[in-house]
Amino acid sequence: MIIQQSKRILWVAASLVSILLAVAFRSSDLNITIDRETTVDSLGACQGVSYQNDRVFLYGDREVGVIREFKNQGDSLVYVKKEYKLTQNGQDVIGHPTGIAYHGTRPVFIGNSVRLNAEGTKWKAVIYQVDWRGLQRTGTLDGNLISTVDDDACIQGTRPEYVKYQGKWYVATADYGAHGNEVRLYDPAKLAKCKKTSEPGVLYKKFTCSPWVQNLHWVADKGVLVLIQNQVEGHKWRFTYVDLQRSVSSGQMQVIRQIDMDQRADELEGFAFIDGGKKGIAVTSSRKNNVNYTTTNW
Repeated sequence: MIIQQSKRILWVAASLVSILLAVAFRSSDLNITIDRETTVDSLGACQGVSYQNDRVFLYGDREVGVIREFKNQGDSLVYVKKEYKLTQNGQDVIGHPTGIAYHGTRPVFIGNSVRLNAEGTKWKAVIYQVDWRGLQRTGTLDGNLISTVDDDACIQGTRPEYVKYQGKWYVATADYGAHGNEVRLYDPAKLAKCKKTSEPGVLYKKFTCSPWVQNLHWVADKGVLVLIQNQVEGHKWRFTYVDLQRSVSSGQMQVIRQIDMDQRADELEGFAFIDGGKKGIAVTSSRKNNVNYTTTNW
C-alpha cells in the first residue's frame, strides 16, 4: 500500500511539473532562428541528425544508407574521417535511414523506410536493432545487425527516438502521412526481442498528431517532444513542440508551440540540439545548404 501511494505521489508530482512547464512555455516567446547555412557532401539526401557524446552523426541515403561522424568545432562541423555504411555482405540494408534511437547503454534502433512501388505511394517500415559500437568499429552492419523488426503497428513510416515517460524510457516513433498520424511509444525491451511491433506488449501508448512528421527529437530536461515536420508533403519547415505527458494522457498531441519557417521551402528532415536546448542543427534533403545551425529561445 505504501509503495502504491508513493508511486501515485510521484506520478502526480510529475504531472504538475509537466503542466507548469507547459504553461511557462506558452507564456514565453519560444522561437527558433536559422543562424547559418552550410553544405555537407557525401550524404546523398540527408535524412537526419543524431547528437551523441559531443559527436554529430549525419545520415542519408547515398548509393547505400550511410552515417558520417563529425565533431562540432566552433561554428562548424569537422568530419572526423569516420563513415558507416548500412550494408551487410556488401548489400544495402538500411537504404533510407529515418531515425537513430540512442540513449546510453540501451539498445540502439535505426529506422528504415522501404519503397514498395515506383510511385512512392506505398512504403514498408522496418526497425533494426544494431550493435552501435560494433558498427562504429567495423564500418558496416556485418556482424552488427542484431534483429529486424517489421513496424506493422505504424500507419506510414517509422522514425525511432528515445523518450522518457513517467520515469521509464520508451522508443517513440511517428508517421509521415496526410491524415491518421500517430506518435507511438514502444517498450524497448520487448522491441528488442520481437519480430513485429503488433506483437502483444510492444506498443505501450500512442496519441494522434498532425501530418508530415519527418523525425522526432526529445528534450529531456523540459519533457518536450519536438515533431520535425513539413507544412505540406515534402516542403517547408515546421517545428511542433509537444507536451509528452499530457499528450499521452489525453491520446491527442498537446501543442506548446508550433513554429512555421516559411523562408525555407525545401524538405526539412531532421533536427537535434547540440548544447541541451539552445543551439541546434537542422538538416534537409537538399544538395545545397543541407545543414543549418539554429538558435532556440524558450
